[in-house]
Amino acid sequence: MNDITEVDLVVIGGGINGAGIARDAAGRGLSVILCEKGDLAEGTSSRSGKLVHGGLRYLEYYEFRLVREALIEREVLLNSASHIIWPMRFVLPHSPDDRPAWLVRLGLFLYDHLGGRKRLPGTRQLDLRRAPEGAPILDQYTKGFEYSDCWVDDARLVVLNAVDAAERGATVLTRTACTSARRENGGWRVDLRDMRDGSVRTVRAKVVVNAAGPWVNDIVNRVAGSNSRRNVRLVKGSHIIVPKFWEGQQAYLVQNHDKRVIFINPYEGDKALIGTTDIPYEGMPEDVTADEAEIAYLMAAVNRYFKEKLRRSDVIESFSGVRPLFDDGQGNPSAVTRDYVFDLDETGGAPLLNVFGGKITTFRKLSEHALQKIAGFFPQMKGDWTRGATLPGGEIPDADYVRFAEEMRVRYPWMPRALLSHYGRLYGARLTRIVGDATALEGLGRHFGGNLYEAEVRYLVEHEWAETAEDVFWRRTKEGLRMTAAEKAAFSAWFDDSFARAA
Repeated sequence: MNDITEVDLVVIGGGINGAGIARDAAGRGLSVILCEKGDLAEGTSSRSGKLVHGGLRYLEYYEFRLVREALIEREVLLNSASHIIWPMRFVLPHSPDDRPAWLVRLGLFLYDHLGGRKRLPGTRQLDLRRAPEGAPILDQYTKGFEYSDCWVDDARLVVLNAVDAAERGATVLTRTACTSARRENGGWRVDLRDMRDGSVRTVRAKVVVNAAGPWVNDIVNRVAGSNSRRNVRLVKGSHIIVPKFWEGQQAYLVQNHDKRVIFINPYEGDKALIGTTDIPYEGMPEDVTADEAEIAYLMAAVNRYFKEKLRRSDVIESFSGVRPLFDDGQGNPSAVTRDYVFDLDETGGAPLLNVFGGKITTFRKLSEHALQKIAGFFPQMKGDWTRGATLPGGEIPDADYVRFAEEMRVRYPWMPRALLSHYGRLYGARLTRIVGDATALEGLGRHFGGNLYEAEVRYLVEHEWAETAEDVFWRRTKEGLRMTAAEKAAFSAWFDDSFARAA
């Protein structure tokens, strides 16, 4: 019989909410196990629009509390991880056929002032006929607005939360599914199956947190044998990646004929990330893909505003994610709240906290609220702590990434600017752990293509739970966008040979 581990908390789900809750709990002194049936951020949390934002369009649905909280969190997160989160300016060309200009101005005024903005510049109006930001826009659009939000590497945000949780004592188990959770003697008996070899370990926990995202109801009903009056509504959001087709670092936000807004963001230097759609989804979350109708929809939205027309052949990649939105009964998917709701089931003295909804921007506050919900079961638990804390790599003086990058260029004059930027943006102050004592590129080991060297790969395997080439290509880095098919195939073969698990 397997030995049974006893912990305070089992957190199910290795997306942004699960990783954030595990981190917060570990920092309060709780013993924590985080289990994820696949890789960290493999589902929704790596398939977002990659923004830390208040959600300008949510103002139309009177989500003032959510927008205010998100705007406050925007600056909190910017201060905590300025290497993976940074400011971005968004240009909104105005179309008189859609929202009136006064409504846009009102929304932007509220957006500037609801959250106590400190670090980011405010809104300004643009004459697109004269401003350089208007150069790629069709001549019929003469007026525009520019405002601030932030960009984030979403998958790395998840991974860094998991790293911090582990460094504070949590056990992070990837490729490990929760197959059963049963109340027993005022606590939980949880079975965790290793998806690699099928072995099962049993854990006893005082509290279980269900942060499984699109699978939250499956955990409630099938795994825990419980019930909840809450439900999630699955909404599919798809994105496309194309070559960048304008000058400058600004992003664009355009209004489509159906009143949806589409983001057109600079991405990975020479590319653009365009999205998203909002479509009700009823399939298995793991099977979601962007269909041709969605790709055509996104291209049409861009072509409505820009002089350079996108063609289907311009689409380098597409991806789709399922947003697990709290079902508030709204018929229009775009109107469904992006807020989060908790359901605490205390049956038998064994608490189960189910997490419904949420968005990347508010994950830290959601995690804090989750721990406040279960604080009564842990009298010795420490208080709130994450607001002023940095994430791994974010230990940059004054959260000034620009100054940090200049210092790294002086420290590593032999390193190509693109590679140094790659390390700085992904690892921040921890890039020294990858570079080590290297004084030339040869010291980083084998070069696989793009910015990918052996030293980084070994770091990701040893410290960030990377177990497959795909983990490295798409979630720990984005080098899959830069490497050729031959380079990726060669790397995959090397990776499998170098890190093969014993049968």
